[in-house]
Amino acid sequence: MKRSDDRPRSAPPLPTAEPIRLVDPRGGRVGGSGLPAPAPDTLLAMLRAMVVGRRFDRQAGALTRQGRLAVYPSSHGQEACQVGGVLALAEDDWLFPTYRDCVALVTRGVDPVEVLTLLRGDWHSGYDPDRHRCAPQCTPLATNASHAVGLTYAARRKGRDTAALVLMGDGATSEGDAHEAYNFAAVWNTPVVFLIQNNQWAISVPVHRQTAAPTLAHKAIGYGMRGYHVDGNDAAAVHAVVSRALAEARAGGGPAIIEAQTYRIDPHTNADAPQRYRDDAEVEAWRRRDPIARLEALLRAEGVVDDAGMRRIEDAAEELAARVRERLSGDPEPDPAELFAHVYAAPTAQLARQRRELLDETREG
Repeated sequence: MKRSDDRPRSAPPLPTAEPIRLVDPRGGRVGGSGLPAPAPDTLLAMLRAMVVGRRFDRQAGALTRQGRLAVYPSSHGQEACQVGGVLALAEDDWLFPTYRDCVALVTRGVDPVEVLTLLRGDWHSGYDPDRHRCAPQCTPLATNASHAVGLTYAARRKGRDTAALVLMGDGATSEGDAHEAYNFAAVWNTPVVFLIQNNQWAISVPVHRQTAAPTLAHKAIGYGMRGYHVDGNDAAAVHAVVSRALAEARAGGGPAIIEAQTYRIDPHTNADAPQRYRDDAEVEAWRRRDPIARLEALLRAEGVVDDAGMRRIEDAAEELAARVRERLSGDPEPDPAELFAHVYAAPTAQLARQRRELLDETREG
């Protein structure tokens, strides 16, 4: 007997060797992709989110140097991937981020301070996943991918029209968890889109040391999935490709892998020393392909934004950074009882006893 999700499938098309782009590095439009460009108001929303996201990113880095955060992995240079992908999601869709995707979470509407709670060491997840439709940030590589497959499989069994976007880096594609997620997603035909932010380096390992495939998007072929190869510094192209892949997945066309070619401008984390494994000339070449400057140039040329409009966006970014600084300026007062919260839905007798003993000891001290 055939299951309800069994259906004949045609062979997926090959991903393009050249990445899809809608905006060239100088800010002009590029035709011939076959994808509709996002509307001007969507492009403006993406520019605003990227400017705000970068300012948030800079502020988080400063807080780390001040000792307010334990660690911070910068998103500088990858804003187009995170913003373009997140703004393609529907309200009921889910986002499955990694530790480097703080800008994506802020774009999704999560409180910026709650985003930084994990990196401050206060909680495993500082926000309500169900409220925001955002899974907790994933530190182990690729484990979020299987979680997304499970969630969308369950949602479909319940009759819900829910898709998921999984954010992952190029290094995550070398993990067994990624293989398992790709395979289950394809076999079960779940509406999941895997967006690989290929920032060229898995800490100190370059992408050519991880795969001999023409592109990471070509990995989709072996799983019977659709694969897309997109310019990850072109926010318009990322948004258009992710939107199409999500729509196809919801319609029963199966999951997809999207490789977005981008670059990690800053160190892997504040504890990294990238000068030991990459050249400054490489970094500067990618700085000239800045995703924010690229989209701003297009919107200025088309009269969508001007100097006054950019000042308003930058002022909003500064206001957000100031609020984050203020709220993280003090040291939190830890509550010892929180050690026992959320361990079980109903605390066990042993856990309750341990909680009483700890509170008795802290009161005596």
